[in-house]
Amino acid sequence: MFVKFMETISVYAIPLIILIIPIYGFIKKVKVYEAFTEGAKEGFTTGVTIIPYLVAMLVAIGIFRASGALDILVSVVSPITNLFGMPAEVLPMALMRPLSGGGASGIMNDLFTTYGPDSLIGRMASVMNGSTETTFYVLAVYFGAVGIKKTRHAVPAGLIADVVGLLTAVFVTNLMFK
Repeated sequence: MFVKFMETISVYAIPLIILIIPIYGFIKKVKVYEAFTEGAKEGFTTGVTIIPYLVAMLVAIGIFRASGALDILVSVVSPITNLFGMPAEVLPMALMRPLSGGGASGIMNDLFTTYGPDSLIGRMASVMNGSTETTFYVLAVYFGAVGIKKTRHAVPAGLIADVVGLLTAVFVTNLMFK
């Protein structure tokens, strides 16, 4: 029942959003096209600014995965995650998500290929992907782009939010789909 309801909502969500935004802008007397193009121009400038930080972060993540460090970390941590219902198969996804959205998406696609997107593992990976942030990516790229050297409470707050998101994803997925 829940899955059918969510499938129905997902069919109409994006078209409604695309329709509602210009209507809302028209009601508020905002020049929607001009605002969009100005935002796109600012986004391009930001994109050029963050490229060096992005390259550095992607190289570091590639080294982490290629060295086998991710596999070692998974083997050490998986007995703990099994205690609260997280299958060991999704652990690489959970560990990669705070580092890289692209890396996490690659792992999620591997899980889809191996277990299927409608399996408990596929659904759990999907919910994890949507309920966590690429904390270290954001800190490295955006803080680096604007010159912030001391992250102060950003790292602990981001990691706490990631852990809460992961635990909630595991709980909700097990509750709804197991």
